Order: sequence, then structure tokens, then C-alpha cells
Amino acid sequence: MHTGTGQGAGAGDDAVTEAGDDTVWTGLPGGLLRMRRTLLVTIVPLLAVAAAAVLWPLAGPGWAALAALPLLALTGWGWWLVERNWRSWRYAERADDLLISRGVLWHELTVVPYGRMQLVEVTSGPVERHFGLASVQLHTAAAATDACIPGLLPEEAERLRERLTELGQARSAGL
Repeated sequence: MHTGTGQGAGAGDDAVTEAGDDTVWTGLPGGLLRMRRTLLVTIVPLLAVAAAAVLWPLAGPGWAALAALPLLALTGWGWWLVERNWRSWRYAERADDLLISRGVLWHELTVVPYGRMQLVEVTSGPVERHFGLASVQLHTAAAATDACIPGLLPEEAERLRERLTELGQARSAGL
């Protein structure tokens, strides 16, 4: 289980080494945090305006404004939660497997052996492309172990895909 206390890439350190282990953890770049915060401050206020617009004719302007306040307060709380989630994402390339660590309340550690990878793909939707980001999706024979590393710079995503594909082919040749 991951016990490191570092901040992750973009938050000060490019990699975090756990005590008593030679595993080097790499955090996600700050672009993912920027993207998620932008979406947060765009979508939640729109919901607040929609709630106020629905309540205005039904209950009056006072109740409409009162209904919108909790949604706007949710934006401030979400700002903090998005950063905590972003800081929790890390990945580590080891000799025989790839580790992906994430989660704030429920910590998840995914171990993907290179020899079990069947497909490594780089994806980038319209919002990710706008922010200059890409995700690496790993597919294995077991659907439960499919893993994803979101919010990478496209160059890092391509480098990781090439490396994982090479290691996957080398490790699966012995099966």
C-alpha cells in the first residue's frame, strides 16, 4: 500500500519516493487540476442560475436567491476537493509492473503486470484536448484490472504508451 506523503508533480516535486522502498512515484501535471477547477466554476454556477430561474416565478426572488446560495457555496468546497483528489493520483513504473495509486477517502492501488497488458491506448476528448491533456488507458484480460492514468501531457502519454507496449511485448513473449 502507498504510504508516501509527497505532493505529486505540479505541486512541488516531480516524483515521490516512499520510505523503505525504491519505488519512484510520479504525480499528475497541474493541467488536470486546472481543467477540473474550470469545469467546476463553469457548471455549478450555471446550476445555481437554473435553480434560481425555476424558483423565481414559483416562489419569488428571495427564495430563488436563497436556493442558489448553497450551490455557489458548493463551488468553494468543490475547489478544495478537486485539489485533494488531484494530489492523490500517482503512478510508478517498476521492473515488472506499473502501479497506479489514487483516492482520498478510499485509497486504491492498482498493480498491472507488464506481461498481462493486452492494449495500451492514449485518449483525449475535446475538453482534454482544449487543456492540452491526454489519458493512458491500460486493458488486460481481466476487466476489473483495467486502469487509467488521466491528465497527462500528450508527450508523456505517448512516451508511457510506447514504454508500456515494449515492456508488455517483452514480458508476454515468455508466456
